[in-house]
Amino acid sequence: MTPPSFPGPEDIIRRELSNGIVLLYRANPNSLSVVVTGYISAGAIFDPDDKLGLAGFTALALMRGTVHHDFQQIYDALETNGASFGIDAGTHSVGFYGNALAEDLNLLIGTLAEILRQPVFPNDQIERLRDQLLTGLAIRSQNTSELATLTFNELVYAGHPYSHPDDGYPDTIRAITRQDLVKFHKKHFGPRRMVISIVGGVRVENALDSVSHFLGDWENHMQPNQPELPPVKPISEMVTRQVNISGKSEADMVMGIAGPPRRSPDYLSASLGNNILGQFGMYGRIGRSVRDRLGLAYHASSSLSGGIGPGPWLFIAGADPKNIEEVIVLIRQEIKHFISEPVSDEELADSKANYIGRLPLSLESNAGVAAALLSLERYSLGLDYYLRFSDLIRAITVEEILQTARHYLDPDRLAIATAGTFNTSNKTEPK
Repeated sequence: MTPPSFPGPEDIIRRELSNGIVLLYRANPNSLSVVVTGYISAGAIFDPDDKLGLAGFTALALMRGTVHHDFQQIYDALETNGASFGIDAGTHSVGFYGNALAEDLNLLIGTLAEILRQPVFPNDQIERLRDQLLTGLAIRSQNTSELATLTFNELVYAGHPYSHPDDGYPDTIRAITRQDLVKFHKKHFGPRRMVISIVGGVRVENALDSVSHFLGDWENHMQPNQPELPPVKPISEMVTRQVNISGKSEADMVMGIAGPPRRSPDYLSASLGNNILGQFGMYGRIGRSVRDRLGLAYHASSSLSGGIGPGPWLFIAGADPKNIEEVIVLIRQEIKHFISEPVSDEELADSKANYIGRLPLSLESNAGVAAALLSLERYSLGLDYYLRFSDLIRAITVEEILQTARHYLDPDRLAIATAGTFNTSNKTEPK
């Protein structure tokens, strides 16, 4: 029997306002607090090439001042009431998150509405924020893990929007003007495809009334549709690039391909297979082979990031630069073995138990449930998805995992990006 703590059609309320805002609500009457989280369709996918980072810059600038309150007043009002609120941008959307006592729901929704609808982008705050962004990019330019990932994306997603970093480059951040922020906000921020998830000790009537009061009359007829994603060109051979950074004792390696989108029918079998290959326990087969048994790497694992589009299926490791090539060979051997023979019944059973067992843990908090509701909406999973989840996982067979792995993975057709201090002339300097 499915635990009653799992959200489902009987206790998830979904309402769509006349202006297009979707509200998802689930009560937690035992909680004294409330979480408000969600997203709006204004992500980095809309950034022009010469001003990459514009969406993120705009999102972070929203709380720097509005028509009615300056930067300090916004934060003082939240802090005085023990509330928190934040906003930032991803590839496809701008996300927001707030937490407060249940009695302060209107404070969260009112703050959200004010920063979304009435930002003023004060010049002094914009320049402070620009300095912070440039400092972050300077730190990124010396981070081997981030540069390896950045380089990997350029290889796998060449000619695709996913090849661009959401936070841009120093030159593109310097090129962004206050007027660019104003124009981006005016065009892309609006209620269409906006989703708000509210979970906690508030009544559904209060949640609906609050969202309707503060956001129900919001309109923006300029809002564009999400752009169509072009196909990702498959990798037909080994593609490698090395980024040389002086003075680093550890090198990072990112290897892989573009995996399935979250909505793909084979996503769960790919995810379960990835768990066996480089996640479960001490990082699965890869962790045991590369790190534990041979001690060649400081860390080694894999990850699968299915999203709106084909997110990366990554194999990552950090090691002494002189060991990186051997680490790459060993991980490729594990991939070859993974697509050659079915996983064992014991491996699959353990991984299934891990997936099924950790679901209720992720739903123990208001924040966890609120995030889970957003996933239902973002990926059209259905309100009963978490009630069906255990059965979906149990139904996956060793043959499905093998078939899915063979569809996506080929040890001779991978992108490999490394970053660190190497004794070689074959290098690519970071942008």
